[in-house]
Amino acid sequence: MMNENEMTRVVRRAIEGYFKDLDGEKPSCVYDMVINCVEKPLLETVLHRVRGNQTHAADMLGINRNTLRKKMKSHGIKF
Repeated sequence: MMNENEMTRVVRRAIEGYFKDLDGEKPSCVYDMVINCVEKPLLETVLHRVRGNQTHAADMLGINRNTLRKKMKSHGIKF
């Protein structure tokens, strides 16, 4: 692929590795699995960067502050 950034390459390699490790088993819920693996560290990293300021974190992420709070709760993130 052209113009892939490092994050895209890492995700692509991880998903390809996941399929390889299945060894013929049928995958399921791949979308939810990837989002759950990526979302928590993303939220934690952004919140750490803004020193826990949820308004700034939501702005940086491009989501509503209430959405951020809901996601924090679902991932057990406390700041």
